[in-house]
Amino acid sequence: MNSIAEKIISVNNSLPQGVHLVAVSKFHPVEQLKEAYDAGQRLFGENRPQELAAKAPQMPEDVQWHFIGHLQTNKLKMVLPYATMVQSIDSLRLLEAVNTWGVNNGRTISCLLELHLGAEETKGGLTESEIREILDNASSYGAVRFCGLMGMATNTDDEAVIRADFERISKLKEALSSEYPQLVDFKELSIGMSDDYRIALEYGATFVRIGTMIFGPRQY
Repeated sequence: MNSIAEKIISVNNSLPQGVHLVAVSKFHPVEQLKEAYDAGQRLFGENRPQELAAKAPQMPEDVQWHFIGHLQTNKLKMVLPYATMVQSIDSLRLLEAVNTWGVNNGRTISCLLELHLGAEETKGGLTESEIREILDNASSYGAVRFCGLMGMATNTDDEAVIRADFERISKLKEALSSEYPQLVDFKELSIGMSDDYRIALEYGATFVRIGTMIFGPRQY
């Protein structure tokens, strides 16, 4: 079995220029993150506030942390001091809370808006109309930097369904970039995980979120 370092190098070598690997380290110990770091990985993704708050102080200061899970407004203080980006803005209430935290702490928070993508009703996310409504009022969120979209494809082995999901979010991102040219940072598209990231690359992914392929099954 290849080491974590070998897997990190292999995945990064498979990515086109301009596409960034988010090494999803949830449920894995800091020792494994340090192996990835020693192999050159600097961008990590966490989806549990408590884990991010516990791990971040144990890792080198040049690590970039992306929060990729559902974030409750009462957990912002565990995440926002460490996160360089929140990929999972899935409600207006969360967006407003993040903006308020940024204003109060003198920070501008880079964010992706999470599109409700895929068939599962249990998945979070915003509708296309909700995203447009937010961007219509982007100037109201002075402490938020709108950087693009994030989405999770339907959990299925049917490649045609996955492709349809990725095509939908990719077309929306391109449309929004044209409709809101004043949002100069609206360039990122976070789609694709261990099983489907190669497909996501065909649809313009700029971030791929890969955990199991690198770290193996969750440790705890």
